[in-house]
Parts: sequence; C-alpha cells; structure tokens
Amino acid sequence: MAIREIIEIPDPRLKQVSSPVESFDDDLRVLVADMFETMYGAPGIGLAAIQLGVPQRVLVIDLQPEDPDAEPEVCHAHGDEHHTHQPVIREPQIFINPEILESSEEATIYSEGCLSVPEIYADVERPSRIRARWQDLDGKAHEEEMDGLMATCLQHEMDHLEGIVFLDHISRLKRNMAIKKLEKQRKAA
Repeated sequence: MAIREIIEIPDPRLKQVSSPVESFDDDLRVLVADMFETMYGAPGIGLAAIQLGVPQRVLVIDLQPEDPDAEPEVCHAHGDEHHTHQPVIREPQIFINPEILESSEEATIYSEGCLSVPEIYADVERPSRIRARWQDLDGKAHEEEMDGLMATCLQHEMDHLEGIVFLDHISRLKRNMAIKKLEKQRKAA
C-alpha cells in the first residue's frame, strides 16, 4: 500500500471520463488499497481513482462513523487534557463500475468538499435517495438503496467518473469565488 498524490483542479485529468473496469485482478486490488491509504491520509471520506490520475470507474468511501459504545479517548494533540473524542470504526466500502438506477425527486443540500479542491466547501443539492448498483473487488454485483450522507457521497464520487467536480453544481459566480480562494491559498502556502 502507498499514499499517492491527489490531483487537484485545474488538472485536466479531472475532466476525463473514466473507463469501466474489466479486469478484477491484483492491479485493481493494489489500486483500491492505495486509494484507501491515500483517502485516510488526506483525510477524506471518499475518493475516485481519477483523483489519483487513474481513469477507471473505481470509488472508495468510508463515512467513518464514531462508535457510540466505545470509551472516549483523551486527545493530547490540542494541548487540552479535557478534550476527548470517540474512537473511529472504519467501514471501508468499494464501488466498482457504479451506476445509479433510480433517484428520488426529493433533494437534500449538503455542504460538500473535495480532496481535489482542498479547503473549499459549497452547498450542493442532490437527490435525497438513490438506488445504486456496483461490483465489488471480485466482480460480484450489488444493489442497494441509500440515503443521507452515503447517497450524497456516492453521487459526489460518481460525478468524478464523468469528469465533474462538485463546483460544477454551483453558480458560476460562487464557482469563480471558490477558485479564486483556492488560488490565494496556494500562493500563501
């Protein structure tokens, strides 16, 4: 496993449409392992292969819910002995060749961010519920109805497979403001 470089806008590879996966082999397993390591290291909750410059229809998602039954851990990183956080339980999910079969007319707005558009967030409206079909690492097909953050995250990551980033869903004015803010952050770094 290795942490790979995440490409950022305006890299033209992010506008590329990804190709379906046909070989469920060791190369795919290595790619998926690297995707998880890169996503966790960023840190993020979703990553598409194209964000690593690999134009294949592969996504990884882990919403990383906190375990309500676990003992809180004291966090020393903030220099505050009283600051605690719940341990994170990983729920890694792999989506290969995903497709949306149905989506609700009802919509939800989430403040979305993206590892390819660092430190920028915008409200994006998407269908609240979807029915999706995808394959796992062995090529086995799965189908499930999703809602909430999982539905939003899967739609966000699937956009990457079509060469779309979340900024493409907002007004030109807001998009231009976000891009200027990103450019300013890069100059400051």
